[in-house]
Amino acid sequence: MSAAPAPAPAPSPRPQPASQSEQPRIPRDSGRPPRDRGPRPNSGAPRSDGSRPPRGGGNRTLRRPVRRQSGGAPDRSGPPREKKVADYYPEAPAKDVVRVVPLGGVEEVGRNMFTIETNNDIFIFDVGFQFVSEDTSPGVDYVLPNTKYLEKNQDRIKGVFITHGHLDHIGGIPFLMNRFGNPTIYTQNLSAVMIKKRQEEYPDMPELDIVTVEPGSTMTISNTKVQFFPVTHSIPDSMGIAISTPYGNVIATGDLKLDHNNGIPTEAEAKKWGALGSQKNLLFIADSTNAERDGFSVPERKVHETLEEIIKTVQGRLIIGTFASQFERMVRIIQIAESLGKKIVTEGRSIKTNLEIAQKTGLLTVKKDTLISAQEIGDYPPDKIVVLATGAQGEEFAALMRIATKQHKNIQLTNRDTIVLSSSVIPGNEISVQKLKDNLYRNGVTLIHYRSSDVHSTGHGNTGELIWINQQVGAKFFMPAYGYYSMTSCHAKAVEQAGRPRESIILADNGSVIDIVENGEKLFWHKEKVPSAPLVVDGFSIGDMQEVVIRDRQMLAKDGMFVIIATVNLKTGKLRKSPDIISRGFVYLRESQDMLNQARLLIKKTVEDSTEGMDPVDLDFVKNALSDTMSGYLFTRTNKAPMVIPVLIGV
Repeated sequence: MSAAPAPAPAPSPRPQPASQSEQPRIPRDSGRPPRDRGPRPNSGAPRSDGSRPPRGGGNRTLRRPVRRQSGGAPDRSGPPREKKVADYYPEAPAKDVVRVVPLGGVEEVGRNMFTIETNNDIFIFDVGFQFVSEDTSPGVDYVLPNTKYLEKNQDRIKGVFITHGHLDHIGGIPFLMNRFGNPTIYTQNLSAVMIKKRQEEYPDMPELDIVTVEPGSTMTISNTKVQFFPVTHSIPDSMGIAISTPYGNVIATGDLKLDHNNGIPTEAEAKKWGALGSQKNLLFIADSTNAERDGFSVPERKVHETLEEIIKTVQGRLIIGTFASQFERMVRIIQIAESLGKKIVTEGRSIKTNLEIAQKTGLLTVKKDTLISAQEIGDYPPDKIVVLATGAQGEEFAALMRIATKQHKNIQLTNRDTIVLSSSVIPGNEISVQKLKDNLYRNGVTLIHYRSSDVHSTGHGNTGELIWINQQVGAKFFMPAYGYYSMTSCHAKAVEQAGRPRESIILADNGSVIDIVENGEKLFWHKEKVPSAPLVVDGFSIGDMQEVVIRDRQMLAKDGMFVIIATVNLKTGKLRKSPDIISRGFVYLRESQDMLNQARLLIKKTVEDSTEGMDPVDLDFVKNALSDTMSGYLFTRTNKAPMVIPVLIGV
């Protein structure tokens, strides 16, 4: 979908594949990384005492155990050895070149971050993280964009622009800012307050330098003029940024949608985007999250009307589950309830925190007696109670699931209660949301959700909105961002079918380096990519997802562990007693006695064969031999490859 690399004459429709160093490493089926084994100790010529050398001579090495495929044929190939290739760090672009480098957020929903380079300066857009999913490595807390490229070029970084306060755009700030020099952050008021509030949870991190900007304002940063403009999203103070370059503006929207009436944008939207389109625009970078949905999204105004009708008419208690980040929705619910003389109970730490922020920033003004605690619910009639709760995605320990499973101390459901799930199902959460709904229905409640009523609106525009915005901006080049590759691809196809030239569309991967050259007329794709393998937060540490500790967890989670504890006589090389075996996550030992008895015999034979004629006994060498032999045996018996850990004690 992209343009031909300049100055080459032949088109190159797609960016080059990632270098080998960026491809994910394939774990070995033995559960351990390969070892480089040299010759056995003391091998070679006969000893002075006349004894023979170890069997196999000086060239004997240990082989990997033979793995057998499900069909029974030996599989000796194994994964290819990974050839180390140096990370790619391109030279700074010439002053007449504009460069864009997406570091995250164009192959996934989350960990949003990309850079724009102009006038030898680097500007960063968003510093987000991605929440972990079921296929993420065990123990990982968050997934982050890779910042090695920024660390190498931190002297050229002039600022960080935060488009809005959602965690997929601000969540990486405590972990990453210090890695590339802690540059100044530019954002609007609510986002600034949310960033500072989150930073309080990380007191060891350096203080942030945050400049609060106003929508519609313009400032010069270094040698570059920057415009800030408001966008419609599911959180207040969302903004887009337009960076001036010698050939026109580079415009990035962050997440956005349109405020419209039956598919006709409101006057405010038409005025805002029309003003941007009247300027000379070089590159447009826009949200793709809902690019797989046709037409126009449901306006938030419609959701407010639906919720107001529900709050007015429902009999009994009303419990509303929503995203804590839906500031405007929560504020509107509280205002409606207060006008009807109802009391609000907030359940969930994130909702309580964000309502405090809403009050601090002036988004919410509420009477003191409107918000009550869960312990006070019994003091009021059921039809005077509205509960705002987290957990609409079915999170196991969130408020809604605890209420649904009768584990909440103060809220017990009855068949007079009405539950509203004012959120859509995030991809990947389908099973947990279904469990939540099942548990709620077991309490006999009335359940209202987004498929049965307009109780939720997305914060992301559908294709009808995206095409309209794209045409209003009228930039020379376009890069879909903020979404999985399927989403950016659908976004690219939609605007192409609406009339945008195919060669003007940049369909990028994380780590791609794209230069706009020849006075803003051509695109040049670098063959290599900058480092883009995700970083992960694991407790207090941040590192590459393929580090040994993460790989070991993956192996343990897949096939478990098999620990061998044996005592070896260092003089004779014989076992002092039968070895002990500990297994976790592999097989149930009480039902595998025959296999364990044979394993003990094989352990004894392997240890004593390995130490025969060895003087002195090399326990490390014996461990390697024992690990390989037992890995092969266990795989043959169980078709599993547990992590084999030999513990040899020399006496």
